[in-house]
Amino acid sequence: MSDPLAYSVALDFPPAPPTDFRMDRHYLLYASAGAMRLTHEGRSWTLPPARAALIAAQTRIQVTITTALTCRSVLFAPRLTDPPPGPLRVFEMSPLARALVMECGQWSNPEGTLPTYAEQMFKALAQATWKLAETPSPAVMPIPRDARLAQAMDLTETQIAGTPVFDDIAAQVALSPRSLARRFADEMGMTWRQTLRRLRMIRAIEALAGDPKRPVTDVALSVGYSSISAFNAAFREFTGMTPTEYRASFDT
Repeated sequence: MSDPLAYSVALDFPPAPPTDFRMDRHYLLYASAGAMRLTHEGRSWTLPPARAALIAAQTRIQVTITTALTCRSVLFAPRLTDPPPGPLRVFEMSPLARALVMECGQWSNPEGTLPTYAEQMFKALAQATWKLAETPSPAVMPIPRDARLAQAMDLTETQIAGTPVFDDIAAQVALSPRSLARRFADEMGMTWRQTLRRLRMIRAIEALAGDPKRPVTDVALSVGYSSISAFNAAFREFTGMTPTEYRASFDT
């Protein structure tokens, strides 16, 4: 029985609550369809098909599957390459990296012997994704430690399709608006309004990934934008692309 340098896994998952996850190999996690959220050391990332995550061996993370998901992953033996640039790095996928993931998908036996060509492809994928991981995605959401701030975040997210009012949320968590604003600044590094905007963009990315045929206007309304032009402008500022361009990038 051999221990290959790498192998691929392709699985479909329904939406699922948070689950702890740890592997003894370096793990490239990529959703070719759908979206998930990853949590590690007080921060959370959304993973649509535009992004991938590189997880170092023995790193514990939490995975939440937010939409129906097609997951294509590659597991690398630590002896294949240098350690990843960090315990968890989320980054934008390149067309080359996507093509290599798909090419490597034909070798899925964790106990088989790899032909020379397969080893070359897995090594090329490792080189490409390790390099991409050196520039992690800035689209990350801090997870509050303070209980009342966490409650305020939950209330904000549940009202995201409407028009949440900061003073009302502060009252519901038994804080003055000034005190709650200070907690957002101290723990989140953002104002409440900036946090709300980022939550809306994360929800929008998940919606675009979850249903490729859902109209962009419907996605905009579902995250609290009544103006498609305002939604497009906010989305472009967050991702560098319009919602339509971002969705199209899933297939490139």
